[in-house]
Amino acid sequence: MNIPELADKIIKQDRRALARAITLIESTKPEHRAQAAELMDALRKSTHQAVRIGLSGTPGVGKSTFIESFGMMLTGQGLRVAVLAVDPSSARSGGSILGDKTRMERLSRDPNAFIRPSPSQTHLGGVARRTREAVAVCEAAGFDAVLIETVGVGQSETVVAEMSDLFILLLAPAGGDELQGVKRGIMEMADIILVNKADGDLKPAATRTCSDYAGALRLLRKRPQDPDGFPKALMVSALQEDGLVNAWEEMTTLTNWRRENGHFDGRRAAQARYWFEQEVRQALLAQLDTPEAKTAMQDLADQVGDGTVVPSLAAQEMLTRLKA
Repeated sequence: MNIPELADKIIKQDRRALARAITLIESTKPEHRAQAAELMDALRKSTHQAVRIGLSGTPGVGKSTFIESFGMMLTGQGLRVAVLAVDPSSARSGGSILGDKTRMERLSRDPNAFIRPSPSQTHLGGVARRTREAVAVCEAAGFDAVLIETVGVGQSETVVAEMSDLFILLLAPAGGDELQGVKRGIMEMADIILVNKADGDLKPAATRTCSDYAGALRLLRKRPQDPDGFPKALMVSALQEDGLVNAWEEMTTLTNWRRENGHFDGRRAAQARYWFEQEVRQALLAQLDTPEAKTAMQDLADQVGDGTVVPSLAAQEMLTRLKA
């Protein structure tokens, strides 16, 4: 594969080249990983910046419906939108349904939109391991907004905040109880909370939920990277396409303020350092995935299981063997 040629095609907004590139960076083959690293380096010459928007929410909140309506609104304004949707993988088979293009039928037909579903595999955090690189490739391809849809809310789904400029949390009316176990972590990272399904009989409940979370956000924290009034809670109806323009205006206001006050580039620099550390950790873990390491792990696990050695000493022994 000619990597410089592929990079040039991506920068020239070739959709086939974009799809090939994401397939390449998602591959776990050693030769493909080397090519992917070369590609990411080659794409650094692109100076285009997209707004990276991470989206998470409880199951059934309407993430796909919101993304389709929101994406159609953005393309209607002449913007190019990329959607990276992460589907949960089966713990048994490892397979994923990857049905996001089916759920976003209108947006998938829009020439100014690009939808790429990816399996989460065994990676925690609500995103696939290579989602961050896919975001960078879409940005180099000239997209104005990149939407990253996580598999859903959980203790680790805040990882998406480490690859996005804005972290948006979607809630359903009267859905506060669903977030009791994860509220603190999610609320500390959310830039904007959108209460979806604010229509019909659910609108009064949506109004109450929005008011409750607006109050909670004011009490919870004020961050230096937030202007006055942020973070905030808003109501939207993806089904009726109501409130979407206002939500985008608020996102744009927050993004512009951060650019003007130096927080935008600082956030991206901190994220780059975070993902460097993650790559090192993943590479170290990969050392356990060799026949020799697996044999040693099994041997020490058996000793721990029968009480011959305590877990902490067995772990030290394993680390000593890896260094040898």
